[in-house]
Amino acid sequence: MNNAPNGPVPLGEALASFDALWSPRIVTRVNDYDVRVAKVEGEHVWHVHEDTDEFFLVLDGELRISLREPAGERTVVLPRGAVFTVPRGTEHKPYAPSQAAILMFEPSGTSTVGDRHDEVPDHVDATTGHTLGS
Repeated sequence: MNNAPNGPVPLGEALASFDALWSPRIVTRVNDYDVRVAKVEGEHVWHVHEDTDEFFLVLDGELRISLREPAGERTVVLPRGAVFTVPRGTEHKPYAPSQAAILMFEPSGTSTVGDRHDEVPDHVDATTGHTLGS
């Protein structure tokens, strides 16, 4: 897969091509970054990306991201159309109260559960992203 002249990737069709939750699909690459879409519902896992920020765009539904920062713990609420970047080194846990669709932008090879994480529950796919259609 690449982002060369194959044409546009309709995100609705990309999201309709799989059912798994917390299991992102790579829709394209930009330089050394993956653009991933995922369906999410319920809780992810507390985790940290030590060396990279993590960008979220909510395509549908609502995403909440709990953050553990030096000043304490807080939760950011992202409605449809909102973006948020979790700074590198910040422990965080995404949560969706009902099914939502998100787009993430992060370096290729970045694990969905970061460099450090709590025990990964069965409903969370610990992956560096799947190709679209897999």
